[in-house]
Amino acid sequence: MMFLPFCTTLSLRRALRFLLLAGLVSASACTDEPDPTAPTRDDNLALGNPSGATTDEKQPTNYLLSKPQFALSYHRDRGIPNWVSWHLSSAWLGSAPRQDDFRTDAALPRGWYQVTTGSYTGSGFDRGHNCPSADRTRTLDDNSATFLMTNIMPQAPNNNQRTWVGLENYCRTLVDQGNELYIICGSYGRGGTGSNGYATTLDDGRVTVPARCWKVVVVLPVGTDDARRVSADTRVIAINTPNRNDLNSDWAGYRTSVDAIEQATGLDLLSAVSTAVQATIEARVDNGPTQ
Repeated sequence: MMFLPFCTTLSLRRALRFLLLAGLVSASACTDEPDPTAPTRDDNLALGNPSGATTDEKQPTNYLLSKPQFALSYHRDRGIPNWVSWHLSSAWLGSAPRQDDFRTDAALPRGWYQVTTGSYTGSGFDRGHNCPSADRTRTLDDNSATFLMTNIMPQAPNNNQRTWVGLENYCRTLVDQGNELYIICGSYGRGGTGSNGYATTLDDGRVTVPARCWKVVVVLPVGTDDARRVSADTRVIAINTPNRNDLNSDWAGYRTSVDAIEQATGLDLLSAVSTAVQATIEARVDNGPTQ
């Protein structure tokens, strides 16, 4: 074993240089630059703002709420988000328990109707998360944020608890495999079938029950400058499900293209990605593994 002749007056910089020359440390130990392969918490809108949502209160059907944990476009008159966008890497995951503290969102403009957990009571529809609770487990505050009612939509129980949970679990499996994800989720249309039958609205018409629920997942190896790293070979998973209780539990059967979701919703998904790359990845229907 080699013993190094350090003295008490040797500076840290000289010590690191000595160790580097001796081959006992790597060059990365001698630089202040961050490791580009270390998972980080990145901008939830790094791949674009799908509807050009803003914080202008005069745009109540496309109102931007940007939180540390996710960003969303809120539709005041439907009482649900148009879409929610979030980044997912292992930097967002930990051991924080599920908080179950469903509550109103004080960030909405004064005077707007506040959807509460009671708006869903007895409806036969779940309080369906857009950004899942299990995607935000690093801290208690992160997990609690997912229970804001602006992140919630009426979802048929078997859709929420079976089909969507399957894809959500698979997304976290992809993270465990060394990837980071950008996920955009939303709904559109009017009228779904929950455990009590068909309904178009809840809470005396203040909360719309969507007809369809969709999700887009962009899969990248952990790295930096994410929008520029999306290429024609990047895997993109898109699903579009009817909001019904008789849904098949296998989410793979509902795969579609980003183009098809854009046509149905009028959104411009992945708008921060180059148009040439978008043309390829948005037209493709994923056929990759599902577990």
